[in-house]
Amino acid sequence: MKQHIAVALIALATTSAWANADLAKKNNCLACHAADKKIVGPAYQDVAKKYAGQADAEATVIKNIKAGGSGKWGPIPMPPQPQLSDADAKALAVWVLGGAK
Repeated sequence: MKQHIAVALIALATTSAWANADLAKKNNCLACHAADKKIVGPAYQDVAKKYAGQADAEATVIKNIKAGGSGKWGPIPMPPQPQLSDADAKALAVWVLGGAK
């Protein structure tokens, strides 16, 4: 029984990571971002490091995704993504804060 639960949890975590990578691809996030290197915007791993340990990290990243912004990572602004549902913005934020793994 414990083995079945462990396998189910691993499958769920793996599916969730793939789903969020697909969500990032679907919403053109990967045109400007990558997990491990700066493209136009910062690497997701750098975002995760910047916000590590901050209590409001998830809310901050959700806000940055939905509202866009500039000046945090250089002169090129991030365009707002208001079309994203709150659930999708949250899923992306959690994925990014996890280093996009």
